[in-house]
Parts: sequence; structure tokens; C-alpha cells
Amino acid sequence: MKSLLSRGLSLTVKYLSQPLSVAMEHRIRTWLVGSVLVSSSVVMPVQAAGIAGQPEVKLFIDELVREEGFDQQELESLFNQVESQDRIIELMERPAERSLEWWEYRNRFISDLVVQRGVEFWKKNQKTLENAEKTYGVPAYVILGILGVETHYGRFRGGFRVVDALSTLGFNYPRRATYFQGQLKAFLILSREQGFDPLSLTGSYAGAMGIPQFMPSSYREYAVDFDGSGQADIWDSPADAIGSIASYLSRHGWAEGKPVATQAKVKGKQFSDILEDNPKPSMLMSRAKEAGWTAQKDVPSSAKVRGLKLQGKDAPEYWLTLDNFYVITRYNRSNLYAMAVYQLGRQVQSQYQAQLQDQTQDKLQAKADTTP
Repeated sequence: MKSLLSRGLSLTVKYLSQPLSVAMEHRIRTWLVGSVLVSSSVVMPVQAAGIAGQPEVKLFIDELVREEGFDQQELESLFNQVESQDRIIELMERPAERSLEWWEYRNRFISDLVVQRGVEFWKKNQKTLENAEKTYGVPAYVILGILGVETHYGRFRGGFRVVDALSTLGFNYPRRATYFQGQLKAFLILSREQGFDPLSLTGSYAGAMGIPQFMPSSYREYAVDFDGSGQADIWDSPADAIGSIASYLSRHGWAEGKPVATQAKVKGKQFSDILEDNPKPSMLMSRAKEAGWTAQKDVPSSAKVRGLKLQGKDAPEYWLTLDNFYVITRYNRSNLYAMAVYQLGRQVQSQYQAQLQDQTQDKLQAKADTTP
């Protein structure tokens, strides 16, 4: 495996030629139905300015020196090379998916092309996905759904330097400055722990990294070495990306073998009582039935559910979501994101199983044709 330092340097060259297309933390997509439209180069920031002279940066450096044992001169040298980018602020303020209805959002993430590439990824990583399910209880289709929505199975990981993204948002985006300064701190500690140049790695405009788009604190808490290389490598190792997603969902309460969501029909005047903004289920299924909800798949009366209304192209869709759907929203808080993960994963699973069945039938037919 490449060292993280050499890999980081190569990633800068490799991914500066790829489009910005990441979902986590309000990321945007340019994928349309049936195809993915990408530009030939990264969208460059409108303006970039040095950040080292800001008083908040000096206080941040002092804190890292005092509390984490960093070298003052090394940090000052680093931040002299860090740039604040207006483009990052613009993307945070105007994420594409914020104004989309469900059917529009769905069409940006789920297409025949994305599904087929998910099937290809499943075939290449079948044993690893099976191992992740055995180890963490998280089904392959959910992992595939997240990988597809996040980075199109590793193809689009973003083109901003992570340190620029986190610094821009940490020092020039007051609304979430505390969070992003915390992520910047975690990133610098991570770079010291893993021995890579913090100027070398690229990611989303929110600072998410690698194939599964982990924020630095999530990497330090949940990333796992699933291929036995000795390092949790979410940049170049599909196995580590798979294991890390499964680890994250498991640690956030994934219930093995339990459902995620089911579409439902509604009737009567009380059905809206079950609709909830909070993604964590709190209503018994028996109460949902009394209010006029009929699930398309069997849900135990004692199960806790939450009603969700999504705008389809022609009419509203009604869904009952369960605890595992809530767990997916812990990866990204958007209901649309979690539903896209669920539906993409299910479509990949269906297509994967259909292709396996076709291959089995072809083998049996070939054997029959050669039998005297």
C-alpha cells in the first residue's frame, strides 16, 4: 500500500482533474437521469485569500500548540499556505439539493448507470461486503447505497484541498465556525498521526474525505482497517471504505435484520397526525394503522414508525420509516438523502441478484447443450 504521504501527493494531482460531486454535508451533484454530466475540470474558487493573518487563526494555532503539542513554526508555515475560498462559502449557502423536491433529488442520484456501476462494485467486492455484514450486521445494499450517493463508488470525491475547506468554514463561516474548527483540529491531529502532508489531500467543499466521504472526526472515531493492511485507508481501499461505513452505522445503532422503510397508503382525516419532522420513530405501528396508514410491507404492530411525506413527480408518496432509516440519517441528516440511499441500494441489490440468476441459468444451459 502507498504511504499516506505519497498517496496524498498523488491524490492532489489525480482529483484536481475531477468534478465536484459529493453529497455529505450539503454537497451537490450533477448527475441526471440515465447519465452523469461532468465537467472536464474542477470548478475553481471565485477568489482565494491567505488566511494566516486572521486573529482567529492565531488563537487556533496557540490552542493547538498549548493543548495538543504542535510546533508553533510548523503551524504558522502551514497556514501561510492555506487559502480561504469564496466558492466554498457560496456552495454552503446555496446547496443544490436544498430546493429540490423528492422526485428531482431522486433522479439526480438514481439512474440505470449508477445502478449498474453499483452492481459492478458489488461483484468486485462481494466477499468484503459479506464479511462486513457478518461483522457489523449492516446489509450490503445499504453500504452500496451510501457509496453510490456519496461518491458514485469512489469516482467523484471532490477537488478542494481539505485544509482549505475546513479553514474557510472554520474561520470565515460564523454560522458553523465552531463545528468546522473542531473538524480542522481533528484533521491536523489525523495528519500527524498518519504521517501525511495536510496540504495534500482533496475532498468535498465541506472537508469530507475519501470513498465514503468521512469528516475528519468520523475517520478518527469510526474508520477501520478492514483489509488487514495495518492502516484504515478510506482513500484507496474499497475494503476499508466498506468496513468503515458498516462500522459507522453499527456504532450508531443499526439493528441487524430489521426493516428500513416501507411505502404506505393513507386514508381518513387523521393520517397527518403520524407525519413527523423528527426522523427518529416514536409512534407505534398500531397507532399508525388507527390513523389510516396501511404499510405495503408487513410491519409489527409493536414497531415504532414515523410517517414521511415526499413529493413525487405526479403525486405525494407516503412512507413509514423505522429505526434503521433514522440510523442512515445519522450519516447525513437529510430525509431525501436517506431515502435515496435506501432506494438506490435496493435497486442495486435487485439488479445484482437478477444478473447472478441469469449467469446461473446460462451456465446450466451451456452444460445442457454440451451433454450428449
